[in-house]
Amino acid sequence: QVQLVESGGGLVQAGESLRLSCAASGRTFSTYAVGWFRQAPGKEREFVAGISWTSGSTYYAGSVKGRFTISRDNAKSTVYLQMNSLKPEDTAVYYCAAYRSLSPSVSMIESRYNYWGQGTQVTVSS
Repeated sequence: QVQLVESGGGLVQAGESLRLSCAASGRTFSTYAVGWFRQAPGKEREFVAGISWTSGSTYYAGSVKGRFTISRDNAKSTVYLQMNSLKPEDTAVYYCAAYRSLSPSVSMIESRYNYWGQGTQVTVSS
């Protein structure tokens, strides 16, 4: 069982940066793949970025590639999402999610993830 808690959201202007954190409970967190998803008002939740349990694989949605970086510190049971050059269209509730996997890859499919955080709001003003 893993519990996830996101933090670091807030209100920023376009072009600025934010770093989201996802803190996990559970002694086996290092064996979980982790993803960030987001949901904007009136839209479906979408994949943003994912990282495998060893950090050997990372994946990004095309809309954030080159601007966002996902990383993890298994010693701290924490996954980060560094978001640079933020745009108004990045405004959404951001969710951290995880599933247990020793695969070298990470899924972009929402239904693959069985643990979710409560979400943190990111608002980017123009």
